[in-house]
Amino acid sequence: MAQTIDIANPVRTQAILNEYGLHAKKKFGQNFLTDLNILHNIVKVAEITADDYVIEIGPGIGALTEQLAKVAKKVLAFEIDSQMVDVLSDTLQPYDNVKVIESDVLKVDLAKVIREEFGEEAHIKIVANLPYYITTPILMQLLRANLNWDNIVVMMQREVADRLNSQVGTKTYGALTLTVQYFAKATLAIKVPASAFNPSPNVDSAVVKLTPLEPEVIVDNIGKFFSVIKASFAHRRKSLWNNMIQTYGKDQVVKDKIKMALQTAEIDPSIRAERLDLKQFTQLYLALREQHLN
Repeated sequence: MAQTIDIANPVRTQAILNEYGLHAKKKFGQNFLTDLNILHNIVKVAEITADDYVIEIGPGIGALTEQLAKVAKKVLAFEIDSQMVDVLSDTLQPYDNVKVIESDVLKVDLAKVIREEFGEEAHIKIVANLPYYITTPILMQLLRANLNWDNIVVMMQREVADRLNSQVGTKTYGALTLTVQYFAKATLAIKVPASAFNPSPNVDSAVVKLTPLEPEVIVDNIGKFFSVIKASFAHRRKSLWNNMIQTYGKDQVVKDKIKMALQTAEIDPSIRAERLDLKQFTQLYLALREQHLN
């Protein structure tokens, strides 16, 4: 029989925590969302329908999972905390369209799991309340995993959310900004106060919606392309030239190749990485490839 009180109801959340002797674990970045309006809005922003396959990361005690399960065709949730997996088997018992996998999502071959669970041609939607301490690695993996996704709707620390749409030349502009820009359009969808959680974190949060984009220039090796970007930001206060020679070497032959690549890409060696936009980084990558440096 279906539960009559939602998991996210503050009273029920506290009852679940008490029953299982649970507390938020810092090592897993756990905070339990207890605002049903925000959960309903997350499902709305993600445009979940009865035909949708949904991936969730970090379901906790199942507050968001439950709202997704009420609407979606199937929900596949990845939970790293074995204690929470046991709790979820109880709290999500009324929903036969949910499967919980006990695993670190960063160590999972997502494309393979999705094929096995949803089928070869399945398009998915990804919804998650991301742990603050690994928000960036998870986002990077999701975007670079070659998945067929219709949208990604994730909650994260407000400061990180702002970085996704940072402007060139600002102190928050960096590798994460460029990764998101290559794959998607980022929209800040919902502002979430700390008071919406039990316990309350020290910072406010935000829900961001990522909509896939076709890159203006498709590079031949995504991994190497983003390695160039990462190397360029290795030391933010150093020039692009200094970061390049630190990455590729200080041998004169290598220096000459870097110099030629920068000339080809029409980039001033003394500029800092934060002054380059996505198109310029693409030109730099292609020029370095011509010089056999990546």
